[in-house]
Amino acid sequence: MLPNPYQKYQKTMVETVTPAQLVLMLYNGAIRFLKQAQMGLEEGKLEVCHQNILKAQDILTELMTSLDLEQGEIARNLYQLYDYMYHRLVDANIKKDGQILLEVQQFLSELRETWSEAIKLS
Repeated sequence: MLPNPYQKYQKTMVETVTPAQLVLMLYNGAIRFLKQAQMGLEEGKLEVCHQNILKAQDILTELMTSLDLEQGEIARNLYQLYDYMYHRLVDANIKKDGQILLEVQQFLSELRETWSEAIKLS
């Protein structure tokens, strides 16, 4: 079986980016999944909504587990924010609530912008 060229490209990209760029990619992925979840909700495709919320939750879990909490208050605060967003997505998935999806998407967008600026300064 021939490997999918897109999957090969993605694998190579993930393996060659800096940790800071990888975090940015995770934010972008979570935001994309939340937009797809919102579209699924609006179109009445609840399984699409559900699956995309789960993907965003997986990204938040990855972000939480990658934090070194020994590094100080910023890491601990980020952990609490990621945890809050994770649980909000659980609520959104149970209630099929688009407002919660938008809330979490906004948080992630703000974090992405901040992270993007931090990368430029480093």
